[in-house]
Amino acid sequence: MERRRVVITGLGAITPIGLTAGESWRAVREGKCGVAPITLFDPADMKVQLAAEVKGFDPETCFSRAEAKRMGRFTQFAAAAAKEALEDGGFQKEDTDLDRCGVIVSSGIGGIAITEEEHDKGKEKGWDRVSPFYIPMGICNMAAGRIAIDAGFRGMCTCPVTACAGGTNAVGDAFRYIRDGYADVMLCGGTEAALTPLAIGGFTSMRALSQSTDPERASIPFDAERSGFVMGEGAGILLLESLEHALARKANIYAEIVGYGATCDAYHMTAPLPDGSGGAKAMAQALADGGVEPEAVDYINAHGTSTHLNDAGETAAVKTVFGAHAYQLAMSSTKSMTGHMLGAAGAVEAIFTAMALKDGFIPATIHYRTPDPECDLDIVPNQGRAADIRFALSNSLGFGGHNGSLLFRKWEG
Repeated sequence: MERRRVVITGLGAITPIGLTAGESWRAVREGKCGVAPITLFDPADMKVQLAAEVKGFDPETCFSRAEAKRMGRFTQFAAAAAKEALEDGGFQKEDTDLDRCGVIVSSGIGGIAITEEEHDKGKEKGWDRVSPFYIPMGICNMAAGRIAIDAGFRGMCTCPVTACAGGTNAVGDAFRYIRDGYADVMLCGGTEAALTPLAIGGFTSMRALSQSTDPERASIPFDAERSGFVMGEGAGILLLESLEHALARKANIYAEIVGYGATCDAYHMTAPLPDGSGGAKAMAQALADGGVEPEAVDYINAHGTSTHLNDAGETAAVKTVFGAHAYQLAMSSTKSMTGHMLGAAGAVEAIFTAMALKDGFIPATIHYRTPDPECDLDIVPNQGRAADIRFALSNSLGFGGHNGSLLFRKWEG
């Protein structure tokens, strides 16, 4: 089967640093931080006081009040970002075979806020009194389903649930689906809205989250003083098309996706392999898939969560794959600005990677202060920089040992 080229033609995002993809990317370029005290609930009796919340989002600017009430927050984020991606891409469904258009959108936890609310209601009023919309609003795949309904896309619609790797898996799976001829157009990405007492309590009890009260010292990837990640929320949606389809409608092209790798550590429920070999294999697969030599890669958007095991393991993985070239490329973590958006992380970071290629700009790892000998690569400390980059990777590593890596190429026409 002929392998078709796949390009990115539309972007949409709602993040802790912006309510659109463009606004979020400008904030990345400026090194803005989205970490702040929690306001979505009162965390007074909890150890974790900070999160990376989406700020100023009003679903009624995108949907009617009735529609918004029947969508979980994670679905609202995804559906709004998908609308932006379609508008950004100048996509007109009247000109396309909608049976060859699909949706792959991940969520790691889905509507956990709805579960918490309806559980309280059931205990108080009786279980038969919970909302009839509880199940369809709360299930993880509903963001993908809602996007398909709004867009009229009748091809494959699915939701990979692979924890923190989900957004990357969604983009990678959509890339392959188009490349191998099963679709011409895909909306893909990830969404999450899990800033709730139960979710934060669960991550806190497993000692995954930073308990810092200083927003500048909480999400600090690769810093020797890192103590856990900061939970974030939001969504990132990409419009992918076959190159032929994009050129036929004279679409604007941001970047090309050329490779994808996905592996499993098969090691531990939450901890990555200490040597990072699972992540290394995913990166190597992406390079092989794209027929690109390691020395051609200029930038890696790291998973970079700000946990000791992840950051050290990912650094080791990059050294395994790139050898001496690991010290020549740049590898930064935009989670220093957005926090960890869980199932949305890989999708938002794919957007940032595509924009880094388009604009020739490498994002910083902000708030970096104390070097760690185990993380001794060029992590672009504190200040982003202009650079002519042609190939870039975006990595995601999730609980359960899920590893995903996407390889992008600068679009040069």
